Amino acid sequence: MHRTEPVGSSGTGTGRGSNSAQLRRYNERIVLQILRRAGEASKADLARAANLTNAAIGAIIQELARDGLIEEIGKRHDGGRGQPATMLCLAPRGAFGFGVRLGRAGIETVLVDFAGRVIGRSAHDMILPVPEKAIDIIRRDIESLHELLTPAERRRITGIGLAQPFNLGAWLRELGLPAENFKPWDEVDVAAALEEATHLPVFAENDGTAAAVAELFYGIGRHEDDFLYLFIGPAIGGGLILHGDVVRGRSGNAADVAVMPVLPSGLASAPRPKGTWDILLTRASLGALARHLAPGTGLRPSRSDIELAIASSRPEVEEWLDDCIDALTPTVRAGHALLDVPLVVVDCDVDGGMLPRLLTRLQAALEASAPEARSAPRVERGSFGQDAGALGAASLPMFFNFSPRASILTGGTRAGAVNGTPRSEMLPRD
Repeated sequence: MHRTEPVGSSGTGTGRGSNSAQLRRYNERIVLQILRRAGEASKADLARAANLTNAAIGAIIQELARDGLIEEIGKRHDGGRGQPATMLCLAPRGAFGFGVRLGRAGIETVLVDFAGRVIGRSAHDMILPVPEKAIDIIRRDIESLHELLTPAERRRITGIGLAQPFNLGAWLRELGLPAENFKPWDEVDVAAALEEATHLPVFAENDGTAAAVAELFYGIGRHEDDFLYLFIGPAIGGGLILHGDVVRGRSGNAADVAVMPVLPSGLASAPRPKGTWDILLTRASLGALARHLAPGTGLRPSRSDIELAIASSRPEVEEWLDDCIDALTPTVRAGHALLDVPLVVVDCDVDGGMLPRLLTRLQAALEASAPEARSAPRVERGSFGQDAGALGAASLPMFFNFSPRASILTGGTRAGAVNGTPRSEMLPRD
């Protein structure tokens, strides 16, 4: 399995486009990544895992402890000679981040700690209102969640992660949504408006990429470095993780599986495409399931309605599931052929027992259709379910502030801060 490697054996050094401060910062983040994956480790464990000298690892531990990002949790008695080793772990209250999941069918805001635990949340299940109203809802929710932190902890907020489809005004016919609600969103820089309303740095990403970052930072990514991520929500989102880092693409839309071409749906409830081909979100999305549960009515079943339909074994759910698998299989096969990733992680906004069935059937379909001399990728369930979107958003300031990303070595760009100290090379918004 490929792992991101630290640079230099002493925490300092020089290289093209890099300097000792950048190398030191990169190696600090390597140490944080090791602790995130291992849960706890001694100084000697960290030195071995990071390939750093005792002096270098000691200086990094001292710096991270001073910043409140790691803490001691006791001694390890392994029966050997000498003093028992002091064990270290991430400090859960060492940093905090807000996450805003802005979707066509709802708004959710969460506050998480450095360990990825949700401290508080506020959710609104509704068709997205006009931008001014939505920004005001988010502002009030963030002000309310602020009260869950002490004044000292509020100074450790790394920013707001914003996860949203980059084109909220698109694909409305396929999703059965009213155009008048969404067209204004294509004229608004949501991240800039949210920064102005909250006075906090905003880290904006495609919603599928954000959910993939949560999986990388807090879920399967703790032991897997390469995977294609799919999230089945009102639409379907995707993200790509390679070599332990997120792949954004030129416009931030890498792994945008929603627009992958597929054959038209066989369901009578599906809208007819304008041409020979349709796109994946028309078939493999909860919007498609909702449309099939209430065809021709204009009604959109809520998340709880969909889960009830799944639990009640309504035949429409099985019909949609057949159509969904039929569309997902060639999409995943194409992604596997292009990217050569060994793993596909699938998560969903609802469950009710449906997701395990979907995964089992998708794995079987991929194996049955694998071409000669090629194996099918593994299919695994994601870690967070309906929390993936909001946690993905909240992961963004944590990820860009504390992950050992290669761009650190070529110089930082825009920075977030903890206690006023810049610690991020946040990517520019699109």
